[in-house]
Amino acid sequence: MPHRPTALSVLVALLLLLLSGCGPHPPAGSTPRIIERFDQVSGTTELLIALSPVDDRVVWVSGAGGTWARTTDGGAHWASHRVPRADSLQFRDVHAVDAERAYLLSIGSGDRSRIYKTVDSGNTWTLQFANADPKAFYDCFDFWDADHGIAIGDAVDGEIVIITTTDGGAHWTRIAPAALPAALPAEGSFAASGTCLVTRPGGRAWIVMSNRDHARLLRTADYGRRWMIDSLPVTTRDGVGPQSVSFRDDRHGIVIGGGANAKPTDIGSAVTRDGGATWTAAGRPALATGVWGAAYVPGARAPTVVAVGPDGAAYSRDDGVSWIPIDSLNYWSVGFASPNAGWAVGKGGRITRIGGF
Repeated sequence: MPHRPTALSVLVALLLLLLSGCGPHPPAGSTPRIIERFDQVSGTTELLIALSPVDDRVVWVSGAGGTWARTTDGGAHWASHRVPRADSLQFRDVHAVDAERAYLLSIGSGDRSRIYKTVDSGNTWTLQFANADPKAFYDCFDFWDADHGIAIGDAVDGEIVIITTTDGGAHWTRIAPAALPAALPAEGSFAASGTCLVTRPGGRAWIVMSNRDHARLLRTADYGRRWMIDSLPVTTRDGVGPQSVSFRDDRHGIVIGGGANAKPTDIGSAVTRDGGATWTAAGRPALATGVWGAAYVPGARAPTVVAVGPDGAAYSRDDGVSWIPIDSLNYWSVGFASPNAGWAVGKGGRITRIGGF
């Protein structure tokens, strides 16, 4: 009679096989060995919309009700506050320089679009910019360094609206419309997560924008002196389009989006390997309303981008070809300082730390 292996002998054999290195290996792009994901206490129940990690310990976030929050210990403790006399504003973008210095951008028509700055850890805030054009509506901003920054607004009267600063926000100056491509009808950027614009050192910047018929990417390589415009193979309609852009180096980037009217057949993302000159449609995370914010993970073992939206979070380890779900919670934005230090923020004051990439 042939020998029938016991459950114990089978287990021992499997362990020996794995220890020998001859067992089955996960395919490229599969789940990393450890995905760290745990909720942190933000100290607020307001909607949190944007975040800016400085390093593994210092992170600033911003949101509705004039809210901002900061941690200096990786999120073990958060302190949340409101900017005085700004509790009716939604701060849809934040940029942190260090533990003491940060900028906030609020959205809205006319003077509800503002930029504030602190240099003393949020104890005081200075109003640096208040939009004077009742037709203008600013969406997001980013900085090349502590002094040089850029902000994008929706088009006004057929002209793209961009402002820049070279002195830490003391002065914001609009780029002459003649130096920019003409806007499409009703063209603008989504102010959903503070990620419709991204910069990289040396003066590079990329901005995603769209109307109901077309998706486009605006890019510069010289701090905004000259601009190029490119079409994106991403689905657009009312309330749907590219919401986020992220680059892992000067050549490799992703645009990704969706919206309340998203459909499973939409082309939700596209990637570039030449700095944005050409784009190829990529995979779409299994999130019903698509992606509102996305970010590459610096220093990850494989090219990893994490995407979030109201229906959850997912990540790709192959530049957007395939996606792996993380959870199904409500998020608006995400950002990373390192493979083990990332955060996603969302409804009800949610802050989730994510790592292990």
